[in-house]
Amino acid sequence: MTVTPRQTWWTAAEIAASGLPGMPTTKRRVNAMAAREGWQSDPMRARRRLGRGGGWEYSWELFPLTARRKLLAEAGTQDDAPARMERGEAWAWFDGLPQKDKDKARHRLAVIEKVDALERGGTTRNLAVTEVARLEGVSARTIWNWRGLIEGIAPEDRLPYLADQYRSARPIGGDKGIGSPEFWERLKALYLRLGGPAFRQAYRDAARLASDQGWEILPERTARRRLDELVPRVVQVFAREGEQGLARCFPPQVRDRTQMAALEGVNADAHKIDVFVEWEDGTINRPQIVVFQDLYSGKLLSWRVDHSPNKVAVMAAFGDMIEGYGIPRHCLFDNGREFANKWLTGGTPTRFRFKVRDDDPLGVLPMMGIKVHWAQPGHGQAKPIERGFRDFAEIIAKDIRFAGAYTGNRPDAKPENYGSHAVPIETFLRVLDERIDELNARPGRLSPTCQGRSFDETFAESYASAPIRKATDEQRRLWLMGQDVKKLDGKSGRFKLFDNFYWSPWMAEVVGQRVTVRFDPEDLHAGAYVYGLDGAFLGYAECQQKIGFFDAAHAKAEARQLASFKRAHRALLKQERALGPKDLAAELDALAPAPAASVEAKVVRPEFGAGRGNGPLVERPVPQAQTDPEAEARRESFVAEFKAPAKPERETETKLDRLKRALDIEARLDRGAPVGTAEMKWFEGYATLPEYRSQREMYAEFGEAMFAK
Repeated sequence: MTVTPRQTWWTAAEIAASGLPGMPTTKRRVNAMAAREGWQSDPMRARRRLGRGGGWEYSWELFPLTARRKLLAEAGTQDDAPARMERGEAWAWFDGLPQKDKDKARHRLAVIEKVDALERGGTTRNLAVTEVARLEGVSARTIWNWRGLIEGIAPEDRLPYLADQYRSARPIGGDKGIGSPEFWERLKALYLRLGGPAFRQAYRDAARLASDQGWEILPERTARRRLDELVPRVVQVFAREGEQGLARCFPPQVRDRTQMAALEGVNADAHKIDVFVEWEDGTINRPQIVVFQDLYSGKLLSWRVDHSPNKVAVMAAFGDMIEGYGIPRHCLFDNGREFANKWLTGGTPTRFRFKVRDDDPLGVLPMMGIKVHWAQPGHGQAKPIERGFRDFAEIIAKDIRFAGAYTGNRPDAKPENYGSHAVPIETFLRVLDERIDELNARPGRLSPTCQGRSFDETFAESYASAPIRKATDEQRRLWLMGQDVKKLDGKSGRFKLFDNFYWSPWMAEVVGQRVTVRFDPEDLHAGAYVYGLDGAFLGYAECQQKIGFFDAAHAKAEARQLASFKRAHRALLKQERALGPKDLAAELDALAPAPAASVEAKVVRPEFGAGRGNGPLVERPVPQAQTDPEAEARRESFVAEFKAPAKPERETETKLDRLKRALDIEARLDRGAPVGTAEMKWFEGYATLPEYRSQREMYAEFGEAMFAK
């Protein structure tokens, strides 16, 4: 809105008497200012006064900026035109313009400078504008308009103000319109929400609400542009795609490995290979591989294969690496349960899995002086080994020797011969070893450490000069055993582990203490090694009562992603999305049309039966059977005497009851005892259920204690 001050045209005497800031206070000095600044050469802002006395009148637009602000403040506003950006903001806006718009602004500035040069040479401004307009091929009115754009601007800051303002998301003249604020808030709330709704539908719903309330709306394409201009792209992605979409807006961290040495740091992860494998026991599934990789060179150091990623496989692969190469100083692990188990990383305060307790036993890595690092959950870029798994999917899973066993890398990418073959485990392991050796020996690696060499060559060069720590026999015993925390009996010092009792005479001297017990998970009857919670070795405990089972290692694979909470963008999203889904749903429900009035049927279905034109129905008595009372009494007595007893209700069978049945059948099968056909059929079906697997794992850990009442 343009506001006109209290007076537009001023004589020299009126200016002198006005007391405006920055203006002379005498008529003579006002005329001197007008001559010095060439006011009379501007035909649009200076004119000869009509009437008695003559003279000149000047527009208030020729006054200094402070005087103009004073006049407009008295008129109830702060400026006579759309607000200009400040000096720094204007230059920042100009820097983002296309080059052709910058060149156009520079041409205009050159024209203005030619006019100023002629003025400095003694030519009046009006004549200077006319002459320059003729030489440049533009109209004088255009040059005067350009001068109006830089009125009150310092000469060194004129360039950005001469650019076309329509190019900016925030033009120098002010903000763009968004329609009614109510319409705008509802449009953002409808569009900026999870699920990624289409903008067109969000606009339609917002327009419906605005139409009902009489709010001003924007055209759809304009609203789309305004949204992109005013709401940052990252906020839009966060609102519509959640935390995972937000994480994709930031590039992965680039870490320098050139300052490391071979075996200074390793990282490990598990990967399910896209091949069906037949194991020794006849089981067919996709195997899981646990791999340790050197961070400096990228070489794959050790690996183990199992049905699922578990702590036994991790410990075995870890032991292979130390046996073959040495002890690393740093380990970067995934947050899976198989790596966060307390056997391996107990005592590490930054695990993402399991509750950290003060009395946790020290794991193998902390006891060996290896610093453990945890990759960010759900963030594959944090683990360099993920790049190697891409090679697994290409050169291992698609090996010609696995034809027919390849499963595809996605559920919707299965080959036509899917499931037609399963590779024997011996063949699979042989090909796997061959392909991993090929990956390590392949030349032409372009990483900053390899520089065209292979992983093997890069590792060998650094390994030859790096200080390597080798494992002692005592350290070797650590990764071959599991561990648990037990409290020794208060009288004898004996402890119980998986239903086995362990004791040696020396334990009577340390009764009641909490200790760390290390044992071979594949042979619980071989005894246990007892350590203090600080890691000091106390002694050996023999297995006295052998009633437990032999294998304590079971797969407990479970994937759970931790969301990376971004408070800054959550706050921005909350600011942009002021209305919630419930508020908008209530408003849309209010617009729902009233239910249509019921329509009276024009065709009536005829009622057949009585009254259809054939007269009333004839009612006839129903014949009653003639019975002998004595015979009826004898029959009821006979039925009562031989009536079958009611079938007792079958008791509800619990999960533990079914587990007991399954364990009994397993025990008989192991002894070679006979098992009925019905029992075997039930067991084969029950063994395929998730309930059996979960209950069997619990029994493996707690034993007969599960059935204690």
